[in-house]
Amino acid sequence: MSRYTEIAERLRGVGSDLDDLALDLLHEAMADGATRRPDADKVLTQARRAVEKAAALLERLDSGATDTMDCPHQP
Repeated sequence: MSRYTEIAERLRGVGSDLDDLALDLLHEAMADGATRRPDADKVLTQARRAVEKAAALLERLDSGATDTMDCPHQP
């Protein structure tokens, strides 16, 4: 297993942890009688998406997809 894949897998785990945290936050908010989505949930969702994007980029590197069409931030 490459280092890219190892880090991508760890990031997927972090993404899962963030998802669990967001779900717990929503459950707590509902139990407290909240009628709207907590602001922190939005931030957790953004963080999870960023981590998932990072994992996907690393997996692309591992698969050899490194030309400028596949990785738009390369010079």
